[in-house]
Amino acid sequence: MSAPVLNFSRDEYADRLARTRKAMEATGVDVIIVSDPSNMAWLTGYDGWSFYVHQCVVVGPDGDPVWFGRGQDANGARRTSYLGDSTIIGYADHYVQSTERHPMDYLAAKIEERGWGAKRIGVEMDNYWFSAAAFASLQKHLPNARFSDVTALVNWQRAVKSPQELDYMRKAARLVERMHETITDKCEVGYRKCDLVADIYEAGLRYDEDLGFGGDYPAIVPLLPSGADASAPHLTWDDQPMKSGEGTFFEIAGVYKRYHCPLSRTLFLGKPTQTFIDAEKAVLEGMEAGLEAARAGNLCEDIAIAFFQVLNKYGITKDNRTGYPIGLSYPPDWGERTMSLRPGDKTVLEENMTFHFMTGLWMEDWGFEITESIVIGKTGPECLANVPRRMFVKD
Repeated sequence: MSAPVLNFSRDEYADRLARTRKAMEATGVDVIIVSDPSNMAWLTGYDGWSFYVHQCVVVGPDGDPVWFGRGQDANGARRTSYLGDSTIIGYADHYVQSTERHPMDYLAAKIEERGWGAKRIGVEMDNYWFSAAAFASLQKHLPNARFSDVTALVNWQRAVKSPQELDYMRKAARLVERMHETITDKCEVGYRKCDLVADIYEAGLRYDEDLGFGGDYPAIVPLLPSGADASAPHLTWDDQPMKSGEGTFFEIAGVYKRYHCPLSRTLFLGKPTQTFIDAEKAVLEGMEAGLEAARAGNLCEDIAIAFFQVLNKYGITKDNRTGYPIGLSYPPDWGERTMSLRPGDKTVLEENMTFHFMTGLWMEDWGFEITESIVIGKTGPECLANVPRRMFVKD
């Protein structure tokens, strides 16, 4: 089998592993079981749609990490990661969705074989991919281990992006620009939403000869509720025609090699109401204030406070956070699940951290989104995508 083509250099992977082990030492664990597929990919390069079954990367006290997953996915680990056969463990298919045995039974035996059965073991207790049954199995079959919660330990190591990661996110930005251009070109009264979503996917995925690359699938499907449905931030689409007199926000992301650049814009078909005109004015002014605070050395809450102060001036209340870190992601979420741009989060902003500055408003019977994905800089942010920052209007 030919060697895989890695998305990052072996030196970069080695640096990631070293930073992770330093964080493990500070947390007081010897071994971590990493079930978050984004963390698995960041540590090893593994990239496959196999997170619907139990899988993980185990980082021990030394040596390469160990990939653990369904046996039929082991070749995927060989094709996408830098790991060798001695650190790739596949379990038999009779473990899959069995009522008699659990894949973590098998992992526990392999951990014992490596002499880690009495170690201090960290697990990601609070994420989408690690179940109560998985934890119960590990506790049962590793009775001498001392378990602790290391949720987000690896996520935090991903916060500051490398030059290569930023390059991938800038490529994702070129794709989301093309997606929004498609929306403004195609969206009109009578055009069915399902057809518009098909156009959005094509724009985000199809190879572009001028760009020299094509896109990857997003961790979240396109969100495009209209009218009163836009009061809810996470509705998707139907097969009904677009209507005049309604505003629709489009929350989408360009994706390249699993790196995301989310971006939202609002489009109004017909003459915008005064409510939408006022919302646009407040959000754009608030965004400028927030972006001014988005510089290294400030705090996460500084961006949020600057934005919320402007909203308050216009009598608008937003009772949810206004942003989160982004980068490498798998379904069901393109956020990194660490920091939040909200009052009270005093995390210090560092150069080359990346955020989705989510300034969305979801009110009683309408919604409005104009957002930016940003890179924190020394003197101010870089906005990754170049899409006009305004409400789009079409007759």
